[in-house]
Amino acid sequence: MASTDVSRARMTFADLPHWADDDHAAAFAAFLVSARRLLERAREGAKPESPEALLRVARIAVDGCARIESADDARAFFEAHFTPHRVVHSEPHGLLTGYYEPVIPGSRTRTERFTVPVLRRPADLVNVVSESERGANAEAFTHLRKTATGTEPYATREEIEEGALAGQGLEFVWLEDPVDAFFLHVQGSGMIAFADATTARITYDGKNGHPYTSVGRYLIDAGLFPAEQMSLDALKDWLKADGARGIAAMRQNRSYVFFRELTGEAAGSALGAMEIPLSDHRSLAVDTRYHALGTPVYVVSPALTHAGRDDGFFRLMVAQDVGSAIRGPERGDIYFGTGDAAGAKAGCTKHLGNFFVLVPDDVP
Repeated sequence: MASTDVSRARMTFADLPHWADDDHAAAFAAFLVSARRLLERAREGAKPESPEALLRVARIAVDGCARIESADDARAFFEAHFTPHRVVHSEPHGLLTGYYEPVIPGSRTRTERFTVPVLRRPADLVNVVSESERGANAEAFTHLRKTATGTEPYATREEIEEGALAGQGLEFVWLEDPVDAFFLHVQGSGMIAFADATTARITYDGKNGHPYTSVGRYLIDAGLFPAEQMSLDALKDWLKADGARGIAAMRQNRSYVFFRELTGEAAGSALGAMEIPLSDHRSLAVDTRYHALGTPVYVVSPALTHAGRDDGFFRLMVAQDVGSAIRGPERGDIYFGTGDAAGAKAGCTKHLGNFFVLVPDDVP
């Protein structure tokens, strides 16, 4: 745990609201993908290392997955190998938001219509921390520019948009609208739709390292937008209504994201920080100071009623991603999927919620 002010209270599965109603087979499928990746990283000696107890359960899941033939089998697996623990901290609840993969019109070449570039990762960009830890270090520089004599802060969003990286051939996709490009950076992945009906899936491949600033929060704090009216769609409309005003506001966020195109099997789904496909309504971005990637987390939010049940959100998820804005022991970002419908759900998700972390039992 990252702080002495955060603890975990042991519970039972009977204590989890609506635990019996969840689709445990879908949860196991998401966990199994993570388990395979955890074991692969352990074999490679990748850092940061995963908790040994979680690796032991991951091995049991991978070795025994053929025997998980039903939702009841999946539920029995979780109940046999984990014990739920309520996350306890200074507040009674945490905060849940949502993210998704947008589908955005674009071009592989600059045209009169498509003038906003998406950039590849520059060769002189170096990580200060691993990508899986960047959310936990979001208040500090996470990436720097390598120079002949050492390192230095990378160019800011404004400097990059004004041409700081021009001439390096980093542009590989062009978009129509700077606001769409900005929210592609916020979401971290996107599907680019070309005029010939083909598509390309692009994903996060590093950032300039500057701390993330919420433009919505900036507008509220500056008295430029009423807090009670803020939503993803409302923010987009405000930014697009006045181009110069919108660009100035977006540049308050000095962070800038670089991308790469996925190919082959990897292009089948959006990827998270674990470099595995994200699962709609099952993948959760967390603060890795408190929760190791691959950890199952039962998420409870009675007020979140637009994601499958009209009496709230009660779902076993898996910590599979991180985000610069995801900070805190009960701060979670729910992945809703690809396209406008997913975006509508993600855009109106800002609800109080609680985490019940599934902690591995001692395994022989």
